[in-house]
Amino acid sequence: MTDKTLNMLKYFGLAVSTFAVLFKLMSWQFAEVLLIIGLASLGVYFFIKMIR
Repeated sequence: MTDKTLNMLKYFGLAVSTFAVLFKLMSWQFAEVLLIIGLASLGVYFFIKMIR
């Protein structure tokens, strides 16, 4: 993976996680799904950074 792709993955995870926290605070639907997607993408990002 290139550095540009990793940065996109990182910022995608941060953005989705931020919206998930907003959804959770407002008690809106799909907050759990957004949290899983956002934190999983951040986990993949940090795992790839650890391997490199």
